[in-house]
Amino acid sequence: MKTTLLHIKNMVCPRCVEAVYNVLERAGYRPKAVTLGVAELDEETPADPEAVAPLLHAAGFELLLGRAEQLTEQIKGVLAEYLEHLRTARAPLTTSAFLTERFAATYSHLSKVFSRTAHLTIEKYLIRLKIERVKEMLSYGELTLNQIADQLRYSSGQHLSNQFRQVTGYSVSEFRRLMLPQRMEMSAMA
Repeated sequence: MKTTLLHIKNMVCPRCVEAVYNVLERAGYRPKAVTLGVAELDEETPADPEAVAPLLHAAGFELLLGRAEQLTEQIKGVLAEYLEHLRTARAPLTTSAFLTERFAATYSHLSKVFSRTAHLTIEKYLIRLKIERVKEMLSYGELTLNQIADQLRYSSGQHLSNQFRQVTGYSVSEFRRLMLPQRMEMSAMA
């Protein structure tokens, strides 16, 4: 079975997009477009998923064949975009509104598929994603905890602090003091 659309797991940043593009190009395929979680190939060079899977795996990615897995990875990519939306929107949408706006499905459906496939709720995944962003922002040392809380739409710095401790096992001040470089890869969070 040849395909021109590949759904790929573990793509979480622009460098991942570039890496997948390069892997496909070196293998003789002509990518038309590569975005987080998806590579579209030129119709002249459709790919056999069984031939592409080991190439992607060697570069740290995984080819997704099931629809539920594909949707889950797409949701993860959109949740990463949602963090930027939280930071920049004057009146940000709720998580459920943001997701239902992006997908032609109800939040209930998206939530069920995500939970079944990722073994984690969308809400818990989003919390982990936020905490990884908080770690990143803390490591830069440019913003106060309250400024970070404002950017990520926490109700208060205390709420963020409590959630940070719950997820990481460290208080924010312990993390700052130790400056733990133990940020998780986004792909390792599911």
